[in-house]
Parts: sequence; C-alpha cells; structure tokens
Amino acid sequence: MSLIPRRWLFHLSKSPRVHASVSRLFSSSSSCRTVMPAWVIDKYGSNDVLRFTNNASFPIIDYPNEVIVKVFAAGLNPIDISMRGGYGAASLSMKRDPLNIKQSGSEFPLTLGRDVSGVIMECGLDIKYFREGDEVWAAIPPWKQGSLAEFVVLSGNEVSHKPKALSHTEAAAIPYVATTAWSALVNTGGLTKENCAKKRILILGGSGGVGTFAIQMLKAWGAHVTVTCSQSAEGIVRELGADHVVDYTAGPVEVPLAAMEKFNLILDNVGGDTERWALNLLKPWSGAKYVTLVTPFLQNTDTLGIADGMIQTAATMATKAVKHLVRGVHYRWGFFAPSGPALDEIREMVDAGQIRAVVEEIFSFSQVPQAFEKVEKGHARGKTVVQINKGREDS
Repeated sequence: MSLIPRRWLFHLSKSPRVHASVSRLFSSSSSCRTVMPAWVIDKYGSNDVLRFTNNASFPIIDYPNEVIVKVFAAGLNPIDISMRGGYGAASLSMKRDPLNIKQSGSEFPLTLGRDVSGVIMECGLDIKYFREGDEVWAAIPPWKQGSLAEFVVLSGNEVSHKPKALSHTEAAAIPYVATTAWSALVNTGGLTKENCAKKRILILGGSGGVGTFAIQMLKAWGAHVTVTCSQSAEGIVRELGADHVVDYTAGPVEVPLAAMEKFNLILDNVGGDTERWALNLLKPWSGAKYVTLVTPFLQNTDTLGIADGMIQTAATMATKAVKHLVRGVHYRWGFFAPSGPALDEIREMVDAGQIRAVVEEIFSFSQVPQAFEKVEKGHARGKTVVQINKGREDS
C-alpha cells in the first residue's frame, strides 16, 4: 500500500462526528503563551550573529493543516551554516513572501535548525492523522522558522510519527538527511526497494549525514554500495554496510574507481571537480544516472537575482543534461524535499532495525554556538544534535 493512500484511508476510517475543535483540550503550556526561548539571528554573518532570547515569538497555527510541536531535539546540518551566512536568502525570501509585500529583512529574527523530534502540542482543525501528545519527527523546509526553539509550527504533511526504537536525540539526526537522500535517490534517481537489488551505487562523500543514511537505505534494498571518504571514516561506513571504500586522502579517487565495474547510479555529495570525471564511471545506454546535491541554483539567485538566476540555472541544467545524454547517461540535480509520507516509510525501516541514527555529538541548548562551530569544521562522522527538552528516553 502506498504511503499517501495510507494517510488518506486513515482519514476515511474516521466516522463522522462533532468537529474536534469543540472538545479538543489545549495544553496550558502552549495556548496561553506568547513568547518562548530560542536561538535566533538578526542579520547574516558568522557565528557571532547567533543570539539567545527568552522572548522569541510563540508559533501560531495560521492554516487548518498545521501542528505545533514541542521540540525535544534539533539536528544541525551544513545548510544551517550556509543559511546563517545568507546563502539562499533571495530565493527563500521569495518563498516566504511571493508577492514581495514585506520589507527587506522581514525574515529576522530567524531561527535555524532543519531537523526536529518532539511532541505535538496543538493540531489545526483539518489534522486527522495526528493528535496532541503524539511523538513526531520532521524535516523543516528552509523557508520556515527552524527547530532551535522550544516550539515550532509545521504542516501536517511534513510530519511523521517518530520511530519507537529511537530516542528524541537519535531521531533528530535523521529527517533532513533522510528526506534529502530520499528525494535524490527515489524521486530523482528512480530507485525503489523493488528495483534496487544488485544495482551498483557510488556515493561520493559517504561519511556525512546524507551519505551515512543513504548507505543504510540502499543496503536494506539490496544494492551494492561503493563509498568515497577519508581513511579515518572507513570504519563507520563499513559498519553501516558499504561494500567498497575508496580513501580520497590516498590520491585521486577517480583512478581506483575507474578500475571498477561501472555503476548504475552515482550520488554526489562533494561537487566541484567531480563532474569532470564521475559521469565516465556510469554504465552508458542503460538508464544510469548521476545525481548531484551540489547545485548552483541558490548561489545563482543570490548573485544574479531571482529572474536572471533562474534563467542561468535553467540554461546550465539543460546544457549539462544534453551534453551527457548524447553519451548515454543521465545528469540530474537532487534537492531536499520535505515529506511526511517518506518519513513514514523510513520510520518502518528504522523500527525494523535496517537503519540506525548516526550521532557524532550531542550539545545542550545553551551550547548552540559550539554546535555550529562543530558542524562548520566539516569532516563529519554523522550528525550533530542539540537537546532542547528532555524526553523520558533522553534522561
């Protein structure tokens, strides 16, 4: 049964009744509050723009399909570092305010943090799949206020029930990288658990958040996975199931990779010079795909403006796609896409023991600047997580 029909059938299974808003009990901790603790930025810049406040605006439900989540843990990702510095500001501002009604800088104070695990405190009138008190996890779109706060508001289709096998701090390490990998491998790459068996997959940059998740998902689906990473990360990627590991610190990785059997799909987390040689590693005329998560879209719109940036991006994508198509391989860009239904399926894989959280370090809510410094250093061996509130299993 597909995921969206599962949620749809859940709605149909509910017998007609008086609307939940009549009798729903709201938590006194949320419904009467107007402010909350959060880490915010008031301008773009380096780590010193991070500011803690006890007076951040409490989120409100503006649409009937939204929920308010009490944040127990938040995961950090490289995009948080980039957004702190203003990366993607032009496109994200357009997404927040498509009619350009608000003044420039209206996104501030801005809360970062794209991963959340917590408990639903309040539901909009159209929410039927969740109820107050449900433990949930989600990946927060970058145009919304983030999870480095006590509460956050999300759309119901972005939220999923948290895996029972994971604590909140473990669960917060997965949603953003999982939905990014899912979007790249499933939506763009065309892989499914039914067609993935014995396919040869290459992950360039396999020791970070997206890579460590992708290894586990692909192995659960029966693929043969080759990974590039540093020698110091080889142990963890092999532990997660990688079949072959190529050490990029030992010399140009394209040399040992070229000696291997060609691949059905390449997931590129590195970018830069890799496009020059990586597509030669694909099996030509077999539907093989190169999917890169390092794209110029947001940089183009930041530099050239929305209109010119989108034109430049479209031209670049079309040129590269045609160039490689005539050589028998497909060139694609992968993007993060928030998806509660995808997290539903990932939850089942987690609870079945096929995927585990890879947490490198946990910081307290007071240590958010240190957590940013950790992520900014790079060379991740998993995820950096901030504990906001303690759940029973996190105590």
